[in-house]
Amino acid sequence: MNFKKALLVVPMSASLLLPTSLDIVNAEEHNIPQTQTEAVELRSQLDNLFSEHAYLAVETMRKGAEGASDFEHATAALSSNTEDLTAAIESVYGKEAGEKFNEMWSSHIGYFVDYVKATGNEDEEAKQMALDELNQYRQDFSKFISEATGNRLKADALAEGLQMHVNQLIGAFDAYVAGNYEEAYMKEREAIEHMYGVSKGMSSAIVNQFPDKFNNTKAVTPEADLRSNLNHLLSEHVGLATMAMQNGLDGSEDFEASAKALSNNTEDLTKAITSIFGEEAGSQFNDIWTQHIDDFVSYVKATANDDKAMKEEAMKALEDYRETFAKFLEQGTKGELSADKLAPSLQQHADYLFDTFDQYAAENYEQAYMTLRDSYAHMFGASKALSTGIVTAYPDMFMSDMPEEMPDTGMGGTASDSNIWLYASILAAIAATGIFLRRHSKQQ
Repeated sequence: MNFKKALLVVPMSASLLLPTSLDIVNAEEHNIPQTQTEAVELRSQLDNLFSEHAYLAVETMRKGAEGASDFEHATAALSSNTEDLTAAIESVYGKEAGEKFNEMWSSHIGYFVDYVKATGNEDEEAKQMALDELNQYRQDFSKFISEATGNRLKADALAEGLQMHVNQLIGAFDAYVAGNYEEAYMKEREAIEHMYGVSKGMSSAIVNQFPDKFNNTKAVTPEADLRSNLNHLLSEHVGLATMAMQNGLDGSEDFEASAKALSNNTEDLTKAITSIFGEEAGSQFNDIWTQHIDDFVSYVKATANDDKAMKEEAMKALEDYRETFAKFLEQGTKGELSADKLAPSLQQHADYLFDTFDQYAAENYEQAYMTLRDSYAHMFGASKALSTGIVTAYPDMFMSDMPEEMPDTGMGGTASDSNIWLYASILAAIAATGIFLRRHSKQQ
């Protein structure tokens, strides 16, 4: 699949930690489960920024190893993510703390870049120097975060979690350079997932530290876990789809591995459906979800071949998918989610992927990375709506108490421990209405 290259944009706006949403519920309304409390909004914003950091860091290092034309633009996107994180920290802890965070966070990204350069120069001494710098960084940064949170997050546990973060990014990069592409994408997915443990721990500590600022709400509840896990799966889908489309256009050696990583993301949900409904229903879901990915692949092929008719056909196929899936979600949430309102959001998801790809194909890299960041952030709004619809339709599933304690692992851990809330709630919602996904067969 040796495709050669063949165009739009919405700027990314920074998210701050302190709640600004107008649709957040009040503390006195917490007798029923809520997915849009001040604390859950905090956690979701951290989900976005921390996971995006891991995603952009891995992709930037990969672009550096390739000597890709868009390496500088990937680096700029990673830098913009740092600025957003800095603004978030500053909104909670003040300007001085924000400046210190920015300095330390930027430096650790620089050490990763040093490692990339040293690898390209086959300079083992410089590689070890970069690793030594990262080791010192994790000690200093762990102390900074521990002190900022009033020792609610322990420095030793934080340092351990940061080492995991370093190992995952370096491991993904080393595997890519060695041509072990499947392992590289596996480690990239692990690095992204790991950051959801980071946002869980950080949000829990901040809410505990400043309960009045967050209206005495909690960041860790069953419904918050549902939203966070949806954040994870949906945003990862966007990230992996974007890179798979780029790899397909470029004819990259790692195209098959990137496509498999995207397929593995699909399997995470398919397995859950199969476990409840059996093989047939799982197969039906896999068909319809995979088909919408195939439609994007068709768009890539059409772009490479400058086939306008094929591009329009792919876009039309995604419009059909949008309508079907929107109606499915409306029925699954007992009408709490409106198909008429869902459809435009699903279309926006498609438009973001198309626009990011078109801009990349036109070598308009600055715009492409701006749109990519918007596309990634858009899915956090989608998970907010979907989780709210599920919880509103089936509140009893989320009524069990989940005491919020300061996590011992600090920056470590992953979101996988709470996946049961994602899978069980979505599937029970679907099962309750007896809805099964109908089989789609579209001409590729």
